Amino acid sequence: MKFTQRARGLVQAIAVALALAVPLAAAISPADARIGGGFGSGSRGARTFSAPPSTSTAPSVAQPFNRTLTQPSSPGFGTPAGGFFNRPGRGLFGGLAAGFLGAGLLGMLFGGGLFGGLGGFSSILGLMLQIGLIVFLVRMAMSWWQRRQAPAYAGGPMSGLGAQASFRSGTGFGLGTPSAPLEIAPADYEAFERLLVEIQSAWSNEDIDRLRTLATPEMVSYFAQDLEQNRTRNDINKVSDVKLLQGDLAEAWREGDTEYASVAMRFSLVDKTLERGASRLVAGSEQPTEATEVWTVRRRGGNWALSAIQQTN
Repeated sequence: MKFTQRARGLVQAIAVALALAVPLAAAISPADARIGGGFGSGSRGARTFSAPPSTSTAPSVAQPFNRTLTQPSSPGFGTPAGGFFNRPGRGLFGGLAAGFLGAGLLGMLFGGGLFGGLGGFSSILGLMLQIGLIVFLVRMAMSWWQRRQAPAYAGGPMSGLGAQASFRSGTGFGLGTPSAPLEIAPADYEAFERLLVEIQSAWSNEDIDRLRTLATPEMVSYFAQDLEQNRTRNDINKVSDVKLLQGDLAEAWREGDTEYASVAMRFSLVDKTLERGASRLVAGSEQPTEATEVWTVRRRGGNWALSAIQQTN
């Protein structure tokens, strides 16, 4: 009996930990000091709530946005990013699984077992059944979450340009693809690479006026907030030696007179946070680090401007 009680207590602790850890793991992204703060910020037009297709540079699915001004209720927009079981349109399984799992955990926490009131489950057989059901629900829930995060486009993900052999000096962006809804020329890729370097430089110099010429008003508002938080902490983030290592096109499209392109970029940089006015290293390193992000840029009759940054898993 003592063994059964101890085993039951262990199962209860594991079940509660899993129930709490799964949604937190899906919601929390690593925080970095570089521009964007390691979060997903901005808008991708009508595709804001659809993940960009994976590419050879970013084979994993881009994380949903933590900050966006786009309203999910607008026509043509997909399902917004949300919690584990609380997302709109989760379907029958999401609601039932949430109800059963929640009720079971509450029952165990209050000492009634997963199906409190059924005395037969106090036996070893009942304990094994409870373990199996918990594992089944968690695995089904994880599978459902992965399917919800996978890109859903009518023709499937487009082939990443990084898979092609024609790279500029072995690095940088590949050349355009004739299958893209919007043709992206070599000059556009050069513009994307310049944006990467110039935006990081303007961020490092805390030059909001320069950022306004390189990014959308929404993105500039986020950058201004982040810079103000750094000032409150008496910190300053310095980014240098930014170098594009690999990049490819995820997708490109038009919405009316506005053009969009989402590009995956793997780049190196020196990312360090200093104490303002004292140059004492607070975080980061003098050594280069690598990051992989998906940047969405947009153009409306002028130059490309940064419209969104998404982290990759």
